[in-house]
Amino acid sequence: MIRKALAMTALFALAATAVLAQKVAQTPPMGWNSWNYFAEKVTDKDIRDSADQIADSGMRDAGYVYVNIDDTWEGQRDANGVIQSNSKFPDMKALADYVHSKGLKLGIYSSPGPQTCAGYAGSYGHEEQDAKTWAAWGVDYVKYDLCSYIRIMRNAHPNDPAAQMLMMISAYDKMAKALHATGRPIVLSLCQYGWDAPWEWAPALGGNLWRTTGDINARWDRIYTILSQQEGLQKYAGPDGPYGGHWNDPDMLEVGNGNLSLAENRSHFSMWAMLSAPLLAGNDLPHMKPEIRDILINRDVIAIDQDQLGKQASRVYSEGEVDVWKKQLSGGAVAIAVLNAGSSRYSSHPFHLDLAKLGLHGTQQATDLWTGKPIELKNDMPIELGTHDILLVRIANPK
Repeated sequence: MIRKALAMTALFALAATAVLAQKVAQTPPMGWNSWNYFAEKVTDKDIRDSADQIADSGMRDAGYVYVNIDDTWEGQRDANGVIQSNSKFPDMKALADYVHSKGLKLGIYSSPGPQTCAGYAGSYGHEEQDAKTWAAWGVDYVKYDLCSYIRIMRNAHPNDPAAQMLMMISAYDKMAKALHATGRPIVLSLCQYGWDAPWEWAPALGGNLWRTTGDINARWDRIYTILSQQEGLQKYAGPDGPYGGHWNDPDMLEVGNGNLSLAENRSHFSMWAMLSAPLLAGNDLPHMKPEIRDILINRDVIAIDQDQLGKQASRVYSEGEVDVWKKQLSGGAVAIAVLNAGSSRYSSHPFHLDLAKLGLHGTQQATDLWTGKPIELKNDMPIELGTHDILLVRIANPK
């Protein structure tokens, strides 16, 4: 604990010298990332096609702005050390211009280590140079993945976790300062898997979002595990940090991927909205089914995520296999999510809602955000939910 306290003291000394920058991400970032669908096969054409799809499908108008290239775009450095894109991405400036022409923004990926997770060139020793290059290209978002820097930390301090932590913080601080110094408003996404509680130190450095867990995948048990791990992090999310918004990131959306049921897709999206999480889709946009599109562009649910108050939901109570979450919204409104996290259907023995546990008294007039219909919430009312399905409501005037 003493070593961690010393590391945190050093952190705030670093943050005190940070360069002030234009505020960004004052609501959780929304967009699309290439990794979940394309992985290492992503190309310039894929990014252009995805930008077209986001613009044409209604996603852009619903708030999806960032088109993020994940790993494997990187080429070699030239004689002066300037990073080049590889043959899959022949002209990054032209690509950024194309994405911008669609009313969208371009994101990119790197690592504080010498190599990315896929073995391509990282930013180690070239932080300021890379930041200037990305800004010149027109990049608007950087995902910075710890990857090979882990070996550097462990080799430098094999038996000193606190010193390793300080090295990691310093590496992210270095890139944050480099990005801020460009003068371009660029979102900084920390991808270091929630190690050493980034929610405690990332906002001071200029991090706008930080991963809270390891990687997500398109399986319900993994999605629910990650959801459960967000409890207790509510106070660290919000719109008003020194560099803009600062958000807990439970990883990218798997909506439309794998073999998730329609109910699981709907619940996944609902709960990421309740968490004020970044909404970064990762599905196959050209072949998106209408029902998946309808989930991703549900503006009532998106409004829960993008609410200006920026409050992350809390799990108020659980009963059996059902969780009940509550989120404070601007104007005094609240959102309530009732989630059947289990494998059985509540039909013959429905769940009964306890309004008193939610701080609510008497019948509540609400809106079901998946049907758009009004609904009355009464104490002890039975709620029947299918496997992994959800009831998500907004109460404009709770009492």
